[in-house]
Amino acid sequence: MLFGIIVFPGTWSDTDCFYAIQDVLGFRAEYVWHEETDLSRFDCLILPGGFSYGDYLRTGSIAKLSPIIASLDSYINSGKLVIGICNGFQILCECGFLPGVLLKNDCLEYRCVQTNLKVASNDHAFSNLYNIDKILDIPISHGEGNYYADQETISNLEANNQIAFRYSSPGGDTSAEYNPNGSINNIAGILNASKNVLGMMPHPERCCESILGSEDGALIFKSISKWINKNI
Repeated sequence: MLFGIIVFPGTWSDTDCFYAIQDVLGFRAEYVWHEETDLSRFDCLILPGGFSYGDYLRTGSIAKLSPIIASLDSYINSGKLVIGICNGFQILCECGFLPGVLLKNDCLEYRCVQTNLKVASNDHAFSNLYNIDKILDIPISHGEGNYYADQETISNLEANNQIAFRYSSPGGDTSAEYNPNGSINNIAGILNASKNVLGMMPHPERCCESILGSEDGALIFKSISKWINKNI
């Protein structure tokens, strides 16, 4: 099981991902510079958080032009797994690998807080070890995490069970009161139609050991490993 962690200029959660995956969870991980084009050795690719290219123009718009993106397209079309976290989610949307966009938080503030997520689906690689409606304690750290798409897209995501996580209260209430950024339908993470690509704004790599206050993010990476081992 080998995770590849894609690094763009301005990425800064790559080391958090590497530490969580290899040092805490015991899986193998490698950094992948954005100019690489051979991705065939990896079982799952991670686009971590940060500020790729300083978020100039708009989030992900310059990263979209990196050489690795064409190879990432082929990698996704082959059915392999990709997870984009925070800025990685923004890049996946910018590239068209996921629908919708991430807008500025409706509060117009950068939010760096613990949030609760409600597991909305588990019939895929990324959350198969969670029960539906399980409440997770996972932090966010972003200024542009307000997920938006047109109503047809949202209806399709809902109908096809492509919502992975929603912001909620500790008790599972998904009303607007517990939405940290204004994201439509309290969406915190979505899947592509084939369910081999996940984009999420919260940071599971920052809650994989008890010393950080939560281990709830660990099961995302363990779910990926289980899914791959089951389908080899």
